[in-house]
Amino acid sequence: MIPLYSAHQVREADSYAINTLGIPSIVLMENASRSVFEAIMQNQSEFTGAKIAGIICGKGNNGGDGFALARHFLNDDFHVRLISLGAEEELKGDSLTNFRTLKNLIAEYPQSKIHIYDNTRDLSLLDDCSIIIDTMLGTGTRGELGEPYKGIVEKLNQLNAYKVAVDLPTGLDLENAFGETVFEADLTVTLSEFKTGLFYNKGYVNCGTIVKGYIGIGDEYFKKQIVKEYLIEPEDAFWGLPVKQLDVHKYSAGKVLVIAGSANMPGAAVFTTNTILKSGAGSCFLAFPNSVKSTAQQKLDSAIVFPYEDNSRGVLLESSVKELEEKINWADVVAIGPGLGRDKETQTAVLELIQRHKSKRFIIDADAIVALGTEDIKKISLKGKVLTPHHKEFAALLKVEVNELEKNILNYARTFATENSCYLVLKGAPTIVLNPSGEAFINNAGNPGLAKFGTGDVLTGVIASFLAQSHETEENLISAVYVHSLAADLLMELKTEYGFTATDLMEKIPYAIKFIIGSFI
Repeated sequence: MIPLYSAHQVREADSYAINTLGIPSIVLMENASRSVFEAIMQNQSEFTGAKIAGIICGKGNNGGDGFALARHFLNDDFHVRLISLGAEEELKGDSLTNFRTLKNLIAEYPQSKIHIYDNTRDLSLLDDCSIIIDTMLGTGTRGELGEPYKGIVEKLNQLNAYKVAVDLPTGLDLENAFGETVFEADLTVTLSEFKTGLFYNKGYVNCGTIVKGYIGIGDEYFKKQIVKEYLIEPEDAFWGLPVKQLDVHKYSAGKVLVIAGSANMPGAAVFTTNTILKSGAGSCFLAFPNSVKSTAQQKLDSAIVFPYEDNSRGVLLESSVKELEEKINWADVVAIGPGLGRDKETQTAVLELIQRHKSKRFIIDADAIVALGTEDIKKISLKGKVLTPHHKEFAALLKVEVNELEKNILNYARTFATENSCYLVLKGAPTIVLNPSGEAFINNAGNPGLAKFGTGDVLTGVIASFLAQSHETEENLISAVYVHSLAADLLMELKTEYGFTATDLMEKIPYAIKFIIGSFI
């Protein structure tokens, strides 16, 4: 598991290096520029064309990194086109020192030049560059870009070149990983340590490949920092897999009750239920409306339909609650919600089931989450339960707009998980798992092919299966989320993200589990 740090923690590393370790700030800048250059060279197979590097530098220390970086490119026989957003008299400190050094050096290279920015027409200087490097703004920037940065970023995003961001893409607010206009990097070289905001929301979309650079202070400072966000690694998925004992049998291998599906939406229940057994659980019942039970029976692989009386309405009713009592008590885990529908009586039944079984391990998904939103959430005990909303469902549950949620999604999610003492699997790109202590685990496996009907129902099945086979929760959730995404990545060997469906994904789950086991045993 890779720890992720806040922008503030990383900025404080500079102060620690200067004031505690006694490293001159200009040495830190030189180390940073050298590490960025090395990272770019290690990824140079990603871009082709003439050895012409375009660097656009801000007025602060990030721009200073760019001035220092330009020297390394010149020394490696690149032509350099550097645009500075500040004139010499506007620069100060280490940035000014590196600007003046570069100005003296670049005079020896007639095909390279420094240009002081005036307007977006100046960016035509970068048209023939094979690589463009963004060193405009650093980790202290907040909010939306103003001019001239907004116009510059919009223009840079249109250029056909391999794009690199130093520390972070300009326009990305690391505090909430958001920004309306953000530099679109193919590679981001983050200095000192990995920062949380690079790995979710707009960071996930705009950073490209993320590699770690260095400033030369070692890792002792970061070992002392309190961390609440982590990046999931394949090893975490392995250690979170349920353990199979040699004497296991179908009832000790995990018992799951799925309360899902309706006459209008039987498919979601089938995806969830079939995935449960493909993920290792020993036994599974699908509670389904009696009047349409044959719809589900025909599509189940091995699970058994438990029909409840629905008065020919094809939905879960309040009167069905007592019928389900015995099977809920039997189950190790109950998965509720996929395809249940949003009938008012169904929503009332869902709330009653959750409230009547406060100590039961529930996976609450889809329409069951919508049902929670019809009640004051503070009146419902969610302690120890797992909720798996996508962004729209989570926004509705919190009664906020989706765009408001996404501008501060990690804080909303952390607050919800801690206040309700529950686990939250926030489905999206990427999916984020939060525990009741507010720790966040970010999963960066997966691909856009997961954005299809039914894939979330498959995830619910993997989660329910893993939890039923173990007494753990956090480790199993992390593993389930990764396995689900890995299955999508394995499908990319055969199909593109355009071509696979939830059925394909479900069938690939056992192979994803095998891949993980084979990688570490």
